Amino acid sequence: MNSKELILGVDPGSSKTGVALVTAGGEIKNTEVLLMADFTGALEEFLGQQEVSLCVMGNGTTAAAMKAALHELLPSVEIVLIDEAHSTEEARVLYWQLNPPKGLRKLFPLGMQVPPVNLDGLAAVVLVRRYLKKID
Repeated sequence: MNSKELILGVDPGSSKTGVALVTAGGEIKNTEVLLMADFTGALEEFLGQQEVSLCVMGNGTTAAAMKAALHELLPSVEIVLIDEAHSTEEARVLYWQLNPPKGLRKLFPLGMQVPPVNLDGLAAVVLVRRYLKKID
């Protein structure tokens, strides 16, 4: 796999789903949290004209329905299921790596701080990176 190829990460949920575009080299290109009310349209807008070579998706409770929806939207893209256990906790760690606390917040342990954003998009990044580690 070329390190510049894009992989779509999907952290499925019942009301919202985290999505991420990550290169095969692990670089984050974009993340988003999409509402399930118009998931197909929102995902098409998120992807734009970018082509993905693979989709890595969490195996949670809504995985079967999400896999069917993704297969319909991206029929030529392989969908790989990966264990999503503890992906939100890893996404929290990733958030603080990408956005280190500043000012007085630096004094508080990261485990006691709550990121000010929804982490589902970063959880999708975590899933892609797990897959990439697995195939190395």
